[in-house]
Amino acid sequence: MGEKDRHTPAPSGILNVNKPQGMTSHDVVNAVRKFAGTRQVGHAGTLDPLATGVLVVCVGQATRISEYLMASRKVYRAKVRFGAATSTYDSEGEITATFPTQHLTPDMLREALARFVGAIQQRVPPYSAVKQDGQPLYRRARRGEPVEPPVREVQVYRAELLEWELPVATVEVECGPGTYIRSLAHDWGQAAGCGAHLTSLMRLASGRFTLEEAVSLERLREASADGCLQRHLIPMDEGLLDMKAIIVTEEQALALRQGQPVPASAGETSQLARAYTLEGDFVAILRYNTPSGRWLPHKVFAGGDM
Repeated sequence: MGEKDRHTPAPSGILNVNKPQGMTSHDVVNAVRKFAGTRQVGHAGTLDPLATGVLVVCVGQATRISEYLMASRKVYRAKVRFGAATSTYDSEGEITATFPTQHLTPDMLREALARFVGAIQQRVPPYSAVKQDGQPLYRRARRGEPVEPPVREVQVYRAELLEWELPVATVEVECGPGTYIRSLAHDWGQAAGCGAHLTSLMRLASGRFTLEEAVSLERLREASADGCLQRHLIPMDEGLLDMKAIIVTEEQALALRQGQPVPASAGETSQLARAYTLEGDFVAILRYNTPSGRWLPHKVFAGGDM
């Protein structure tokens, strides 16, 4: 790295990446690290190697808001094959049981699918990165050790059967964070009276970030080579538009950057807010403190382009 590179500010922002099939989310992060010239890169919601579509990648200071991006709703389109259950709940695992499917009808599938809309209890797939006794479940499962995947409550807002071509169903699912579409496919098969597993998965949206606006790794590679990766970086506060926005004075901005609170309006009801200067600089994420009636700096960001 040359002298000029050492003094060039590291880029910050969000990349809406169209993840290709076969890559892990970490593979994409490593690629972006090379393109951006910084190791301060992370993703906001894992996609399995089988899956494609929207992977939100945070660069620079934007890594500090990944928790808010991960909490957003996701939309998926999936293909589910009925008649066979697998060890991994998808087509990459071994078939563990087979069933006849000639009796299945679209109405039967819709009725079974409707059971998984709302707040549901979902068991994590046995082959997943969730840790048990300090180790990812998939490592223990691959060694043949018994695993007991945890059951979690997740939220499914919408699940629609789009197409049925025996034995494959195409479904679109809108859900909250932590939902495993692999588990949904497996459980759907159980509810329909036969096995099922996921054969393809595409994330259509993650919060405000959609597939229509996603950028391929090849385009990012080309932009990096041309020195114009910045044009694909989305200002990080665009991922926080659900939060209230407030304007602070220069004196208040300085106070926030020094870890000091600022006054809030009487009767404030919001818990979190984005703070901007009059010039439009994104200063901080604020958390409302009810006893004091003031905004406390929760995450403060350096000035300059975001």
